[in-house]
Amino acid sequence: MALWKETPSPAAAAAIVPPAAAPSERTTIDRTAPERSQPESLSAASARRPRDRVVAADGVESVIAGNLTIEGKIEGSGNVRMAGRFKGDVRIDGNFNIEPGAHLTGQVSAGIVVVGGELQGNIESAKRVDVLDGGVIVGDVKAGSITVAAGSRMRGHVEFGWEDEKGVKLVQSGGSSS
Repeated sequence: MALWKETPSPAAAAAIVPPAAAPSERTTIDRTAPERSQPESLSAASARRPRDRVVAADGVESVIAGNLTIEGKIEGSGNVRMAGRFKGDVRIDGNFNIEPGAHLTGQVSAGIVVVGGELQGNIESAKRVDVLDGGVIVGDVKAGSITVAAGSRMRGHVEFGWEDEKGVKLVQSGGSSS
């Protein structure tokens, strides 16, 4: 039973493989929404730069829909995209995306964290943190690198590009060190 109303295109419907198929035979369908037109108030640089949508190599992504409010804990591997409200800690090996309008109260530990909504809590040892236009962070951030867009807000302590307690550099591969 689907929790959303969606009618796949005929091509997408043909690409769906029944659940009984072996994992190597399954086909993943990217259900991204079409790009919305940018408001004229955005700068030319942000209008030119497409929003990064990081998807795991296997294409697996879990979604917390915009009309949901959940309290608990998220742990595991894979990517998570949140459009609703969540209260609890998030610890994943993949990437975590807080969509515009979403709200999270809790700690986040993930590879790449993208904040377009509101986060009230800390981000711990992420490789990269992107705070989008309209994104809000109330808490501390420890990351290898951080990108902050104009129009975002943050209240807290930020550390990036430093080594953690184990002597492991928190910068992405290909980053420069001094």
